[in-house]
Amino acid sequence: MGILERFSLDGRVALVTAGAGPLFGSSLSEGLAEAGATVVTASRNRQANEDYAASLRGLGYDAHGMQCDIADTASIDRLHDEVIERFGKLDILVNAALARDGHVGPFEDQPIEKIEISAAGDFTGLLAICQRFIPDMIEAGGGSIINVSSIFGVVSNDPTMYEGTEMKQPATYTFVKAGMVNFTRYLACYYGKQGVRANCISPGGYYSDHQDPFLSRYENRCPMGRMMDNEDVKGAVVYLASDASSYVTGLNLMVDGGWTCL
Repeated sequence: MGILERFSLDGRVALVTAGAGPLFGSSLSEGLAEAGATVVTASRNRQANEDYAASLRGLGYDAHGMQCDIADTASIDRLHDEVIERFGKLDILVNAALARDGHVGPFEDQPIEKIEISAAGDFTGLLAICQRFIPDMIEAGGGSIINVSSIFGVVSNDPTMYEGTEMKQPATYTFVKAGMVNFTRYLACYYGKQGVRANCISPGGYYSDHQDPFLSRYENRCPMGRMMDNEDVKGAVVYLASDASSYVTGLNLMVDGGWTCL
């Protein structure tokens, strides 16, 4: 098999949670579809996922929209059953959903209820969806799990970047993203001999109409001098999903323009 063939995802079924989202999710879904995978996107808004899947089908790709609330284990069960009933298998699971709690104030003022929202989706939900699909992957002879973490799962965010803005990363975000990296290593160690690979992608800041002073500060600090865009994450997810990375597991792939080099 030639090297370009090893990147092909023809015949494989991929599920991307929050896969119709305007930031990483849609980029991840589109990249997998472009590589030949049948792509399922799922989040709480089924219609949004069906509409996005329809747009991918309009480009000639095989895509489908489903519903799932990552903070609801019963919803995860329903998604699992729908995917397996419809496609008979799952080869690629991309965990990109994030149950943001919406808190932007100081950590000491964060209500415990907001922390519990994050825990239900970003911790319990992540473990639950892996629990449901790993046995299917093992039965089929293997699969690839790709967890979307963040640079802030590896290094702390610099609060001076946000001075003069209303932006602030809640403490739950860094807590969850750091845990995701080591959970990925856990999966890699426990299921590697059964054909299941697990890897992480840790993206840097994604440009979404950010304004100064934050934008200039970010670009000045980043070795590549810019925030990331739609195309920057596609190659990473296709690589980790495909046979091109068949001997790669437990990796946290930094897609950050060099941010964590400093």
